Amino acid sequence: MARLCLGPLLRYVDEEAATVWVEASRPCVAEVRCADGASGSAHTFQIDGHHYALVPVTGLTPGTGTPYEVVLDGVTVWPEPDSAFPASTIRTPAYGADEPVRVTFGSCRWAAPPASGSSWRERSRELGGERDPVGPDALDTLAAHLAADPTADRPDVLVLLGDQVYADETSPATQEWLARRRDLLDPPGTQVADYQEYAHLYYESWLDPEIRWLLSTVPSCMLFDDHDVIDDWNTSAAWVQDMRATPWWQERILSGLMSYWVHQHVGNLTPSELAADPLYAAVRATPDGTDVLREFAARADADPSCARWSYRRDFGRVRLVMVDTRAARVLDEQNRAMLDPDEERWVREQALEGQDSATGAYDHLLIGTSLPWLLPHLIHDAEVWNAAMSRGERGARWAQRGEKLRRRADLEHWAAFPASFDTLTDLVAEAGGGPAAPATVSVLGGDVHHAYIAEPSWPAGAQAPSAHVLQLTCSPVHNSIPSYMRVGFRFGWSRTGRAIGRRLARHARAAAPRIKWRRTGGPWFGNHLMTLTLRGRSSDLSLDRADARRGLVRTDHRTIT
Repeated sequence: MARLCLGPLLRYVDEEAATVWVEASRPCVAEVRCADGASGSAHTFQIDGHHYALVPVTGLTPGTGTPYEVVLDGVTVWPEPDSAFPASTIRTPAYGADEPVRVTFGSCRWAAPPASGSSWRERSRELGGERDPVGPDALDTLAAHLAADPTADRPDVLVLLGDQVYADETSPATQEWLARRRDLLDPPGTQVADYQEYAHLYYESWLDPEIRWLLSTVPSCMLFDDHDVIDDWNTSAAWVQDMRATPWWQERILSGLMSYWVHQHVGNLTPSELAADPLYAAVRATPDGTDVLREFAARADADPSCARWSYRRDFGRVRLVMVDTRAARVLDEQNRAMLDPDEERWVREQALEGQDSATGAYDHLLIGTSLPWLLPHLIHDAEVWNAAMSRGERGARWAQRGEKLRRRADLEHWAAFPASFDTLTDLVAEAGGGPAAPATVSVLGGDVHHAYIAEPSWPAGAQAPSAHVLQLTCSPVHNSIPSYMRVGFRFGWSRTGRAIGRRLARHARAAAPRIKWRRTGGPWFGNHLMTLTLRGRSSDLSLDRADARRGLVRTDHRTIT
């Protein structure tokens, strides 16, 4: 009899259809049966001995919520017997002027704190109890809140902006499991090495009871960042060269891309995109899709233009464009770009499609990118300076220093790709302007382990958007930040920090940014989730922090438009 190993994850939902992702213990037919009669089924496909299915559900009624069950080869395996959680439901939207769209987002989630020095359990005891040393998990806390109050407002979509798993910072429990497979004195040591070990990370993360229930009942959009593969992934051409000379790297990168495609990417796609996807068809057409997917991962790693990890989702008149800022990079020092030309063109097309009509295609544009567009001014200028040094603006010695500093200090955000920063700035201005301009353009970011709001302004005479433009950064969901970095981020926004940044920019012979920006909220530290509530052309923003005693605590709330 087939067992449910992982899932279900509710991924795509529109007015009449949905997709549900599952992993089973053996080949089987996976079905989703809804209480209102809607249903769907799919045969599992096999990757490296694991069996997965993405089940399309059709016949749903707009504007309703219906409980569902998962059936494997005729046997009901979800919900689990005696579950303490409410029924998993598929809630279909009925988009209209008065219907809100709630988008909750964040990034950077340890399933369990990694071992560093003493184990996290030992550090917990030092703090006087068995509590988590980095604080409560914001997604766990959200799940508990929704489970306790079925009438509470729930997100229409969870947007997870990277670092869903940490392949390079594993927990004590995972290290014990790894040690039963191989000698941890051999590289890559306590980091994951292959597909099986990646699969274990997803078990550790998604079998958490609260997370499992939450992801079964709230749709999700996901995107990778560096720790899904390794810290500083694709930070520079020199970094890639060094890693490709490392014996264990090839298996690591192929397994990372394969596991991401299986666990995260394929569920991001719409049913029509899945039907037209040749890779998805090829994997499902063979009894074992491992070699097919492995060959794809090898091509994607060698040539970014061979794969597109970015995607678009529309929620009524809210458009979300999720932008891959890791695998699509151009890393030649003289032509560095966050996105290769084809990817950059695609992002622009998705952001602007339909906006030339009389009413426009959307009222709100959300650009999801794991890395923030607007940073504290000192950090922005430091990254611009570092990019100039690393490409040889001040000679070979400065270039070597620049590369070392780039890796040590993680100087790899949009500002570290100055041409791409300008291109994104221009796109925001263009998408936010014109006769059918949206009410808001929001760039959603994570990565930097704190939350803040920044607002740009354009100089007189420049092409400026009429939309309200925001950088919204929310990180981490469950992680930590050293105290010295907290001081550094605060200082980065200060007048003194800005002055130091300008001096660095002048040393790099770098032009001043074409826009200015100011921090209008934060910085906030702790495990947070940020939510946009979009209704018609109005927009509200809330930030909630996970508190061990009080659950979700409202840190900030404001009306944007």
